[in-house]
Amino acid sequence: MRPLHGHRVLLGITAGIAAYKAAELARLLVKDGAEVRVVMTRSAVQFIGPMTLQAITGQPVRDALFDPVHESAMGHIELARWAEVILVAPATADFIAQTAAGMAHDLLSTLCLASAAPLLVVAPAMNQAMWRHPATQANVALLRSREVTILGPDHGEQACGDTGPGRMVEPALILAALRDRFAGGRRLAGRRVVLTAGPTREALDPVRFLGNRSSGKMGFALASALVAQGAEVVLIAGPVTLATPVAVERIDVETALQMRDAVFTSLPGAAIFIACAAVADFRPATVAEQKIKKATETLTLELIRNPDILSEVAALADRPFCVGFAAETHDVETYAEAKLMAKGLDMIAANQVGVSQGFEADDNALLVIWNGGRQALARQSKPQIAALLVNLIADQFDAQTAT
Repeated sequence: MRPLHGHRVLLGITAGIAAYKAAELARLLVKDGAEVRVVMTRSAVQFIGPMTLQAITGQPVRDALFDPVHESAMGHIELARWAEVILVAPATADFIAQTAAGMAHDLLSTLCLASAAPLLVVAPAMNQAMWRHPATQANVALLRSREVTILGPDHGEQACGDTGPGRMVEPALILAALRDRFAGGRRLAGRRVVLTAGPTREALDPVRFLGNRSSGKMGFALASALVAQGAEVVLIAGPVTLATPVAVERIDVETALQMRDAVFTSLPGAAIFIACAAVADFRPATVAEQKIKKATETLTLELIRNPDILSEVAALADRPFCVGFAAETHDVETYAEAKLMAKGLDMIAANQVGVSQGFEADDNALLVIWNGGRQALARQSKPQIAALLVNLIADQFDAQTAT
């Protein structure tokens, strides 16, 4: 049976360029077996046509509170009673403010106020400055205090040209959150997860360092996906320019040794450790106190090996469930399997890196391997693939703790 078979979902769509993603969300909900009815704000109609949503759901789309056809029988109250759960994606700053204040200016906000159904997911989408504004943050905090789930926003380039938090999360993540709701709860609720992300930098002198091209996007997407599954997440991040995911405790570090210290400080009580960071294997034996000058034709550096954080955690007597990452330029499966065995891991997620692949890209593809199984995750956005990977981690974690 499809996971959402027979469940009644009211999908609200507010104005913004991200409204186009609502069509994919509606398609996924219908494919999963849900009965979907769509309510749009009048402004949302400027971004995506109601006919598109009607064709996907097989139901008429509502966008007006004073609709003579439906309101002759108090249609908005009927729709409010029909809904089993309400999703709003995308959600503008204005909608979030209206809902936080309990206003009913249009059909969608009226339904949210009149329905006994939980406002399960609000997926914000707006300019990064609007999201960061104290008024928006206060409104979001108020909704969370009423047990409304806020998913996102994601960080990245925006249609206005800005870069920052404000992009609507991918429909697959919203679908996963809804599945969890009807499955009886979030799969990692109450579990502490320590996660590393991004690169490390090893200083050569006060100006230069040894580093790599990791952007941290995959690790930060994982942090959001873990929170969506109810986990308590400690994110240990190398030097990246990404906004902290909502409800995540973040610890910033720069070097491999600093990351190791932060991991072992955060580890007590952790059920799962995910080593997504691209940690430098070596560091300079000495760091010059002054900027190194071009005094010679060649320069010889002595490097010493950094500690293997993941191996050390996996070797602990009372260790958490350990997930590693393997970023390879070739023979991905071979190297991943060897790393899984050599380090004694529970699971490894491997990907090929290179030009427009893995590092710095907005999408990814993974081969996930664990003892006795494997699954290939096709190339897709990092938030989407993160949601799928977290489900696989939860599957294997549950299987291990059940034995």
